[in-house]
Amino acid sequence: MFGKRTIMLLLGAFVLAAHGATALAQRFPSKPLTLVVGFAAGGGVDINARLLALRLAEYLGQPVIVENRPGAGSNIAKEHVAKAAPDGHTLLVTTAAVAIDMALYEKLRVDTLRDFAPVSTISSSPMILVVNPLVPVKDVRELVARARSMPGTLNYSSSGAGTTGHLYGELFKLRTGTDIVHIPYKGTAPSLTALISGDVDVSFATVPAVLQYVRAGRLRPLASTGEKRSELMPEVPTMKEAGVSSVEASVWYGVLAPSATPPDVVNILAHAIMDASHSPDFRQRLLDLGAEPVATTPEEFGRLLREEVAKWAEVVKATGIRAD
Repeated sequence: MFGKRTIMLLLGAFVLAAHGATALAQRFPSKPLTLVVGFAAGGGVDINARLLALRLAEYLGQPVIVENRPGAGSNIAKEHVAKAAPDGHTLLVTTAAVAIDMALYEKLRVDTLRDFAPVSTISSSPMILVVNPLVPVKDVRELVARARSMPGTLNYSSSGAGTTGHLYGELFKLRTGTDIVHIPYKGTAPSLTALISGDVDVSFATVPAVLQYVRAGRLRPLASTGEKRSELMPEVPTMKEAGVSSVEASVWYGVLAPSATPPDVVNILAHAIMDASHSPDFRQRLLDLGAEPVATTPEEFGRLLREEVAKWAEVVKATGIRAD
């Protein structure tokens, strides 16, 4: 058992640590912030980071810099932030891929749930299940019936093995008990080109990627994977409305801090992101990109991360997909 002196020392250390964390929160931020992005400039994560940086700078009264550290499937950026000082000044802006990667890769040096403190999501965009107009189905029920009656005949395209479109396709197959063949391409553009030309039958893609083709009648949307209908495609039912449950999954963007960042600092950052989400200009610019602002509390974001990791681990285990 601990002696009285040891207990007093431990209590003293706890009080000092708590006081230090409170003092840090009171003077936060004390210098410019850096939003680290694990992808090149111009992509969805980068654009979300740059839109958020402008709002955070206004709210926090400090410059906010976006730093692109692409490479190794965004692991360079993740390792950099995980090892950064846990003071809230160095943050990771990332996407749902951080949860998918936990299931796909067996040897990751950074564990999303262990090495980061969730701050808040920024925005979210559902995937849209689209088919070539020549495929004789008008809704999800007809697609499922056709796939079950012709196992291994229908196919779906994605932008590559291990991508969100691939994993969403496998989740759909798992939940509907269908056998639809995966055809990977090198990017979203060739994947959708193959779908439009009739080389493949089905695809899961983001709203911005398919919107122009849907409006032009070159693709037929059957359902959205979001929990609610997309504001940009309100005529498209959700998967649940279309008769398929437990397929809710969106491409979200969020902010993570080093795991030891004090909760008070995390909450300040979360409130700043919530404030940004209420800005009409911020909201409109995200909608123009096909996303909707979705700010959450750190607790809500943490729950989302745990649910996402568990969901994609189930899909990977059932299908045997590996990226190592």
